[in-house]
Amino acid sequence: MEPVLESSSEELRSGETQEEEAEEVEEVEEALSNFHVSTQQRLLYKADDLCPKSYVMNSPDETRLLAIADNFQRQYSHLYPERKSLLLCPVNEHGVKKFVSTTLRPTPTIYPELFSWEGCASFVAHFLSLDPLEPPVEPPRNLYSSTSVLRSQRATCFEYATLLCSLLLGAHYDAYCVSGYAVKEMCLLDQSLQECPLLDTKVKSVISEQEPQKNKYSVKPLRELKSHFVMQQEKKKQEAEAALLQKQKLQEQSEQRPADPLRGLRVHCWVLVLSGSQSIQENFFIDPLTGISYSTADGNFLGIESVWNNLNYYVNMQDCRNSCADMLYDLEDLNMWEPVLYGATSKKQLILDVLKKKERKMMSRMNKDEEEEPEPRVFEMPRSWVSYITISKTDLETRWPGGQKVTRYRKAKLENSAPYLRPDGLVTQLTTYKDLDCTEVAMVREWYQHRNDHLEQREVNKVDRFTTERFKHGRRFHLLYHRYVSLTADAVHEMEFSRTRADDVVRRLVSPGEMTEIFEGRADFLYYRHATFSRVQFSHVDIDPDTELLQVVERFHRNRSKPANEDVAERVFLLTQRRIEVTYHLEDHRFIPSKRSFIKPRESTEQKKAEDFTADMVSSFQVDPSVKPLNTLTLYEMLVALMKDEKEITLQVKRSMNEVRDIVACREQEEGDIQLLFSPWTTAGAARANSQRQEMERLAVEEQRWLQEKEKDILAPFLIQLDNAETLSAEDARRLHQDCLANFKQRMVEHANLIQERYEKETQELQRKQQWYQKHQLNMTKQQEDEYQTYCSKKTLQIHIAKKRLRMHKEAAPQTYRALDQRLREDPRLAPHLLS
Repeated sequence: MEPVLESSSEELRSGETQEEEAEEVEEVEEALSNFHVSTQQRLLYKADDLCPKSYVMNSPDETRLLAIADNFQRQYSHLYPERKSLLLCPVNEHGVKKFVSTTLRPTPTIYPELFSWEGCASFVAHFLSLDPLEPPVEPPRNLYSSTSVLRSQRATCFEYATLLCSLLLGAHYDAYCVSGYAVKEMCLLDQSLQECPLLDTKVKSVISEQEPQKNKYSVKPLRELKSHFVMQQEKKKQEAEAALLQKQKLQEQSEQRPADPLRGLRVHCWVLVLSGSQSIQENFFIDPLTGISYSTADGNFLGIESVWNNLNYYVNMQDCRNSCADMLYDLEDLNMWEPVLYGATSKKQLILDVLKKKERKMMSRMNKDEEEEPEPRVFEMPRSWVSYITISKTDLETRWPGGQKVTRYRKAKLENSAPYLRPDGLVTQLTTYKDLDCTEVAMVREWYQHRNDHLEQREVNKVDRFTTERFKHGRRFHLLYHRYVSLTADAVHEMEFSRTRADDVVRRLVSPGEMTEIFEGRADFLYYRHATFSRVQFSHVDIDPDTELLQVVERFHRNRSKPANEDVAERVFLLTQRRIEVTYHLEDHRFIPSKRSFIKPRESTEQKKAEDFTADMVSSFQVDPSVKPLNTLTLYEMLVALMKDEKEITLQVKRSMNEVRDIVACREQEEGDIQLLFSPWTTAGAARANSQRQEMERLAVEEQRWLQEKEKDILAPFLIQLDNAETLSAEDARRLHQDCLANFKQRMVEHANLIQERYEKETQELQRKQQWYQKHQLNMTKQQEDEYQTYCSKKTLQIHIAKKRLRMHKEAAPQTYRALDQRLREDPRLAPHLLS
């Protein structure tokens, strides 16, 4: 690690003599007076007209800041020649020097995923790919803007930290970029010796250990009799096992991890979040490459050179021989942190200034005559030269570069994919291995999204050879959990269901020859049913419970509304033995329950009549001798009810087994044809919906064009009648020609007949009107005569028009017929056959 010598800020500032101050002022004034855009900057600016002006040139304030930073770097190198040069003014993507604090652009976002530090760190770690530092012991010379990094999705650790810190500052965290030293695995993003976060089995929720307040009037609980010696031995055994496991892990890591000759010299950049904002109680580090938070005393961080935010740059003046464990992060303490801009505003000062401003307003209202003295103005950090950082919804959804990312962990491999990228909806796949070389697979866990079968997670155990599937609510059969060895109905199946089923089944275990069902919330207090079969092959035919069902066992919870000796606890239906056994719940202060055993009478056959029920068919054991025994009629009625329940239970068992078969068949069908549900609220779903709409519009236009072409095609109605309209034979062509002409002739005749009918109809109406006039002309008024004359004129005109149309139609029909014949003979589909 690069050693950091202890020194006070007074020593650093004392290095500035009056002559040096005068020289600094002259350099700044000269830089401001000679401020211009270089030829290279002009060429870069002209090459990219879309590039903002701040990317290719410096403002007067930025030029002055560069001069101050250069003077600070010279003094720092003079006072601490053994320390590395500070990263103050790296070059951006356009070859222009920019101060690192101005590269930070606090950017608030509109996405809830980026409102917390966890969301911001996860997005940055997943969205970018690492470009390792070269050489690894020196800070980079280039520091690109976050906008450029988001476009290329490649960044160094410093650019990772710059983007993450910009997002955190926009979310109102007190965040800083940290330039320092870290272990090799963190610098190179090597997680091959770390445990995968998805395999972390530690309990993350903190359980309160506060004991409830004791009531002195409550009954004291019975003293728990336990041997303290045994408890101590168990504790020692557990501690020994944990120590042995930790030792084995360390030994494995030491075998795989060789000594790093550059330990303590590898440069790394991460993010520091200070307490006091956004309910942060303790300071902590964030590694931007992984998005994981660490304590400020974590051993992976070996030293700090400097920290900065968008307001100032601070150089560490503390000793880092003990890594970062003993460091303090009071950036206002000049003995520990030396700022580049002395007296510049910090975040704490901004908060205090707001409070003082409010206080001054209150005081000015009380003392209007007093004038406030203006405070001396110091040089403040210029605003960021980086454009507004824009993160699109597509960036949040795709997340990983190219939509996919593979991460290696200790005995594990994690593969992530963007939603809708895989046709089966797979978004995360975790493969665990038995050995450190990752050659023998132990288990494969898969997480899915947007599947139509509601599958969320699948776990394939390669050691025990079973598969576990988990579904979300809403799928068919209300299935939530399915564990099986093979996807066949004759294998072992363990299923769990949601509590919305009508039969209240929450769990079902099926194995060859037996089935167990667990119920919850039933009105009859049933919670357990176990059925045994004589045969195990039931995958292809329906089960016949009369021949295959051997035994059914049912158990019930206690029904407090009934006496214990009448409340059934267990029923056993022995179908092959024609016997039913009933066990009742235990009475208070009893150790043996009451029982009854029934033998079913045989039904009538062709050779024998039905067997009569007798008292010998029932054997009872009553715990309470004072209870009066039941008479024969009551026992018979009880047996009849049990036999009725037996038939209903056999039907329910049959339905359950058939449902298992249907679930297995449904899962086979769903896995063979996987469909994804595209949400219109996602970019992928919106793009798919847009493409589908465009495709539908294209098909509609093509269909409309086809219909218009078919309307113009006189042969279209006749070609539809043929089996193969693409290739016509000579006989088909001649038949089409004749049919088309015959159809046209028929239509022409029908048209002529229609005109003739119209002519005759008008003539008959006129004749009837004339006859009516002959009968009533002597008694008609002047108005009626006028109406008659108008009607006759109108009808005469209609008759004349119909007669003329009929004549024109008869004259044009032969010409139209010949024109149609000529057109058909010239049609390219018929011409080769008609000419021959």
